[in-house]
Amino acid sequence: MRQSAPVSVLHSDGGLRLWIVPRYADVRAALSDHRFAQDVRRAQALADSRVEGVNLGAEITHMLSSDPPDHTRLRRVVQAAFSRKRVQEMRPMVERITLELLDELDPAAARHTTRTTTATATATATATATVDLIRDFAFPLPILVVCELLGLPPQDRNLYREWSTAIVTQEGDHTAFQQAVHDMGSYVLAIADQRIRRNDRPADLLTDLLAARERGELTDDEIVGMVALLLIGGHETTVNLLGTSCLALLRNPDQTAWLRADPTRMPMAVEEFLRYDSPICMATTRFTTQPVDIGGVEIPQDEFVLLSLGAANRDPARFQDPDRLILNRQDTGHLAFGGGIHRCLGALLGKLETEIALTALLARFPGITLACQEHDLRWRNTMMLRGLETLPLTLNR
Repeated sequence: MRQSAPVSVLHSDGGLRLWIVPRYADVRAALSDHRFAQDVRRAQALADSRVEGVNLGAEITHMLSSDPPDHTRLRRVVQAAFSRKRVQEMRPMVERITLELLDELDPAAARHTTRTTTATATATATATATVDLIRDFAFPLPILVVCELLGLPPQDRNLYREWSTAIVTQEGDHTAFQQAVHDMGSYVLAIADQRIRRNDRPADLLTDLLAARERGELTDDEIVGMVALLLIGGHETTVNLLGTSCLALLRNPDQTAWLRADPTRMPMAVEEFLRYDSPICMATTRFTTQPVDIGGVEIPQDEFVLLSLGAANRDPARFQDPDRLILNRQDTGHLAFGGGIHRCLGALLGKLETEIALTALLARFPGITLACQEHDLRWRNTMMLRGLETLPLTLNR
């Protein structure tokens, strides 16, 4: 599509016409263009006037599904929690969670807490473990971070994952989506009511959201939507990025060697991982509020538009040799976190988590190999996300 035209037209399974924008310059411009709206309630009404049975997620109200002034109000409530200073203050917490998870994966971790003979220690040091990196590391790390940030029970993390999967992986039957939205909403409001009854106000983001409700700045539906967005957006990007980054390193041993030679290069590497396999490969659905010309193609008013972040980040007109992983790439400027007023609020936290996790993983396990054939790997069945369902690895110390 990127090679053939600046804009292509596809139709969803339900028959809804979608205009796809795949080129870097056009995507970057569109991300900041006020003529592309994202108000999901207006979008749902527009879709309902065209076809039947299309669900755009209007049941959830959050920043990504709102336009100013609502978007401005909602973002203002939480943006301070994701400032550069606040994110850096989370580093010790992320490092602690990372090391705890690696200890659970590490067959030699017992040597830190138990005394062993020299022979036993030597045998243990060469032990190996086969794990599913997604299930055992990439998923729990960011979800545990989000739980601490929001003040939600970490023991319910598998429940959060089930809701997230149902919401982001919509197929023909929307029953699972609607049930997940209902269950998540009931769960969040029950925790909020319990805190109010007990006058329990820990220093976390949920307390901030409840305070905003008391000031009349948020409704119950908006609190649920904010928690849903932070739970889903706060872990989906990092889960996918950790999985695809590890796979990319396995495919490119020369780049792995370059990174191992100097672990302080990891922040630069993370930027390339984001470009190379964008964890959010399609921006959230927009619609035009007036006709828009893109590369000589006019998209009429009231048309649905998808901006392909993944295609833009592999555009040869912007990046040299774009299909190669080049960890010390100089032509930076990926769009993996979007742009404009809707640029991912948690971008700094996602990069911090990935930097810490990959650095610790590579340091703990000098030898990592794929524990299956690459063609047997399963990718998530969703248009928006680029991520692996599982990643079986053999970890060698």
